[in-house]
Amino acid sequence: MKYSFLVILLFSFTTLFSQNLEEAIYVATETFNTNRTSKSYDLLLKKETEFVSNLNTIDEQLAYFFLLINKGHYLDNINKKTQSITAYETAWNNYNQFKLNEITDYDVIEYCLKPLGILYNKIGDFTNAEHIIKQYIYLAEQNKNNSQRIAGAINLAQLYYTAGRFNNAILVIEKALELKNIPLKKQELLESIKANCLLALNKKITSNQTTNPKIKYAEALQKEDYKTALLHLRQVITNLYAQDKFSARDIAKHHVLNAQLHLKLNHKNACALELKNALKILLPNHDNNKLPDILDLYPENTFIDIFDLLGQIQLSNTNALDCYDRSFYVSKLINDQLTSPESKLLHNYKNRNRSEACLDLLYEEYQILKQNTTITKALQYAERYKSAILKETVSKKSLLNLHPKDSLLIKENSLLIKQTELTNQLIKAEFLKQSELVSKLSLSLNKVSTQLKNLKPIIDNKYSTSVNQNSFETLPKKLKKDKATLVQYFYGNNHIYVFTLTHNKSTFNKIKLDRNTTNQIANYIDYFNDANRINNKINTYTTDANKLYKTLLLDKIKSNKNLIIIPDGFLNFIAFESLITQPTNTTNYSNIPFLIKDFNITYNTSVMLYLESSKPKFTNSVLGVFPVFKNSNKELNYSINEAESIDKYTDAKFLMYNDAKMHTTFNEVKDFSILHLSTHANAGTFSTPAYIEFNDKNLYLNEIYSKQLNNQLVVLSACETGIGQLIKGEGSLSLARGFQYAGVNQLLFSLWKVNDLSTSQIMHNFYKTYVKSKSVSIANTQSKIDYLQDKTIVNAKKSPYYWSAFVYYGSPTKHANNTYLKYVLFTLITLSIGLLLWKIIRKKLNGRQA
Repeated sequence: MKYSFLVILLFSFTTLFSQNLEEAIYVATETFNTNRTSKSYDLLLKKETEFVSNLNTIDEQLAYFFLLINKGHYLDNINKKTQSITAYETAWNNYNQFKLNEITDYDVIEYCLKPLGILYNKIGDFTNAEHIIKQYIYLAEQNKNNSQRIAGAINLAQLYYTAGRFNNAILVIEKALELKNIPLKKQELLESIKANCLLALNKKITSNQTTNPKIKYAEALQKEDYKTALLHLRQVITNLYAQDKFSARDIAKHHVLNAQLHLKLNHKNACALELKNALKILLPNHDNNKLPDILDLYPENTFIDIFDLLGQIQLSNTNALDCYDRSFYVSKLINDQLTSPESKLLHNYKNRNRSEACLDLLYEEYQILKQNTTITKALQYAERYKSAILKETVSKKSLLNLHPKDSLLIKENSLLIKQTELTNQLIKAEFLKQSELVSKLSLSLNKVSTQLKNLKPIIDNKYSTSVNQNSFETLPKKLKKDKATLVQYFYGNNHIYVFTLTHNKSTFNKIKLDRNTTNQIANYIDYFNDANRINNKINTYTTDANKLYKTLLLDKIKSNKNLIIIPDGFLNFIAFESLITQPTNTTNYSNIPFLIKDFNITYNTSVMLYLESSKPKFTNSVLGVFPVFKNSNKELNYSINEAESIDKYTDAKFLMYNDAKMHTTFNEVKDFSILHLSTHANAGTFSTPAYIEFNDKNLYLNEIYSKQLNNQLVVLSACETGIGQLIKGEGSLSLARGFQYAGVNQLLFSLWKVNDLSTSQIMHNFYKTYVKSKSVSIANTQSKIDYLQDKTIVNAKKSPYYWSAFVYYGSPTKHANNTYLKYVLFTLITLSIGLLLWKIIRKKLNGRQA
């Protein structure tokens, strides 16, 4: 066995007590290697426990390093992927911590880093895979080992292809092909990955390797000649089986590709057979006449591809959902191993497509049965991967707030902050092409990831009983308490699904996402790109706003003053307040029937976040940050008016002009319940992250993630604070989302470039109403209505461009008028009783006088 040569210091197979520790570790490793069974592995684990607690010298650490490498290899072979990763990670971290490279020339790339990178890729941990592969490419370059550089390039290119980063993969391949003396098979592999990337980018495939069946397969696939593609793919599979050493996983993946081609040709039986073959390879003991038991599955991306395809070819909706549920289960196994937000985002993107397939099936079922249980089930699928990373982050911060002195939670939080900081440094180092620093930061990130993974099961086990008990069954009760109607949208590839829920009624509808609907949404968002677009064609705008109102099925809502909207996809960029409920010919904005006149509108990112939210508390303790940028081309002239309004209605402290520094703000913000930032902001570009400006520096989106904020409310009185890269399922990665990640539950922010004067007027109205109603949601609604009714504002400035930009994300409260009416009613009843008593007394007195 190739790993046996690692044991170089054996003297005899005497008892453990007659050997030193270093030799004992080597003996235990060699004994296991001569007979790798579950029984011998259990014995190795017992001995490992004894060894670890007694390790002292660097030679003992080297011996233990070899044990871990062999352990990782064995676990990988028996499909214990996550345990195998843990073994390799521990080996790599120990290798670096104890500087084992100084006492051995062992090929750490070949026997540790390459298998670790491949394992990360198998379970979809693309971020850690990228870090490890880049690390061993750097080491190979330092050692001038072209063979390992090429191997690294192949693995990195394949990783980028799997992750959908096709241009990155092509760059890696083109750089690798410049190396000299590349073996023909390696060159063919690089060319085939490049061909697949070009295919994905809809670009013409160019290659000199006309005999390579992988290239021919890709070319036929690009031409949608599926029969020819199938012939070439069969040749690829035949070649794989003919190799002396082949990967069972690679064979299984190619059977899945075969199945995909058969499905395109509508050969459903052949598709099913190929998928059964793939399952048999991954689960040799599986009975192919039924679906595998969920507990037999393990973290492996190929399973997800298999069950997703099986779901598509089922005749029964129930069977299809069973297949998709197995994909979701494997996905969760994988997701539990991921620590970086980037890997999770990519993983959740795929889950969203599967969620849509499940919603399609359940919508069909609902049309036939009309059962509320079907709606609840559909809502669970829609919710499962909606804002998943945000929900996880909020959960972690909530747990830390409940147990602020728990050392495990404190350590986890500090590691998450460190992970964010290292990621920011890595992005900069890669941009500047500082390869040595990239390698160093990648090593640090991998170490942090390992520590987070080791902490997770301990924390989960400790707080398993502390998990929030809120579920969809409690939703009607909460909606009744809040006197609210909730509308959740699921923005898919083919349809927008709409859930409309009150305490006693639920509906489940879908909107066909055709060109007409897409254009309606896009055109409506475009109205708010410029201050004059609406004013230049008011009647066209009112028509479009009313059409979209109906398209989004808001005309079906009849009850409750409070309306909670959970948008999705491009609907995140729409201010629903500005939609119009009835056709109108008026050009007087004050008289237009905007939706805000009918409802007190609150937004949220998820049903579960709404369920877990507590009743908002009133507070008027405000830290106002106003850089103003006086005497510059960025000066905010009306920002001073805004500050004066806040000062008039609240208990506020202000950081003005030069005092409005980033460091000062976050030092002082903990002493205030409300943070009000009146400044400039930018939604960012493809290469530059979103940022918000302070007097001394910019605060970038990635930096906000690492903040720990407990403020009741953050008001982002600046441009485009709700605009950012739209990630399917997770939403808009905006500045506002950054503050949500930081722990803020109530946010007021903007959806486009806001006007300085109108913003100051809206904020004046907001704080004035806020101290009266003690409700953010009511104050945000009333501030806009007051603005529309203000006779001192000219009609052109009452365009929704000026007043509807600011949206409130949080929880609603009962309308203030309810309380007011109770007091009025109580006063009237008291007066009536008093008047009646007065009449009775007077009548008696008059009777006596008579």
